[in-house]
Amino acid sequence: MKNSIFVLIVLMSTCLSVQAQVKTDPDRKTDWWGDIDGFLNQQAKVSLSLVNEALIANPPSLQENMARKMALVMIDNVLHEEKAQHRPAVQAFYRERIENAIREIGTLQVESGAVIWKLYNHTFIVKTPSVTIGFDIQRGIPGNESFAFSKDLIKSLIDVTDVLFVTHYHGDHADDWVAGTFIEQNKPVITPPGLWEKLPVYKSVLHPERTVDKLQTVNLPLKKKDLKVVVCPGHQGNNILNNVYLVYSPEGMCFAHTGDQSNTEDLNWIDTIGDRYKIDVIMINSWSYYPGMRLAKGFRPRLIIPGHENELNHTIDHREPYWLNYVRLGDDPSFPWVQMATGERFHYIIPAE
Repeated sequence: MKNSIFVLIVLMSTCLSVQAQVKTDPDRKTDWWGDIDGFLNQQAKVSLSLVNEALIANPPSLQENMARKMALVMIDNVLHEEKAQHRPAVQAFYRERIENAIREIGTLQVESGAVIWKLYNHTFIVKTPSVTIGFDIQRGIPGNESFAFSKDLIKSLIDVTDVLFVTHYHGDHADDWVAGTFIEQNKPVITPPGLWEKLPVYKSVLHPERTVDKLQTVNLPLKKKDLKVVVCPGHQGNNILNNVYLVYSPEGMCFAHTGDQSNTEDLNWIDTIGDRYKIDVIMINSWSYYPGMRLAKGFRPRLIIPGHENELNHTIDHREPYWLNYVRLGDDPSFPWVQMATGERFHYIIPAE
């Protein structure tokens, strides 16, 4: 009798265990009553899986089709939810796209022009036939280890990048571990003065003069090449130093990155910067100086790539969506622009004069 009861208990436990496994498999689950978090995560997973397929089939282009626009707006809809950064489906989406982009950066041979990758937030990588340039490389969301990209992953990016430009001190742009790893590899790091001044890394960081009046030189010792750089004296708000960089590749192309530039008094130099320098591509913070295209009219670049969309540490009202870029940048042919999602690349070819 005791043996029979024991066998029955084992069988019941086994059945309950199997049922629990089936019940907790989100891809097979058919109702989500009482599990709001699970429902929202699964909805994000389904949506972002479709987004990924659509983006692969419809890469960045000056002329976007409806499928691509819908995919970008689907990303906005998933990410404009308070707990988005904590959803495993959102974290997996970013991690997989970042991993793929870093593999591409390391292996893709650029024969002409430049290939530009957009990573999380306002991180951009520009690869020309001779150099690979990094802007605002950081490891995800500060304080959210579940969203952080591993040191091994980011080191694999640093290994194939020749120089790092950091615009300002905020953690969604500046990462002292990243800077230290560049310096350990004898690769230059350029920041505004004062950033990390209490850390050992500070003595090895370069602080070129903040002026629009001259081209300065940054040496790449491992490549035995020089970059010409203009470090424009920008600001975020009134008090935060924000370098706006114009970086010339050895091939003569100029790439600008604005960081979080947002200071009205700086319009004094922004309005005329395009008279001094010919700029190929500018990577702007998407909310900068609208309406009126003030920044674009000042820089007069050949191509605009907006960035800093869907920063998940921002509140919903400042978690800048992709759809708002269509309102801000419009369709003026004088200012061509390309919309890029995290992990995508765009091949820039200098247009014929």
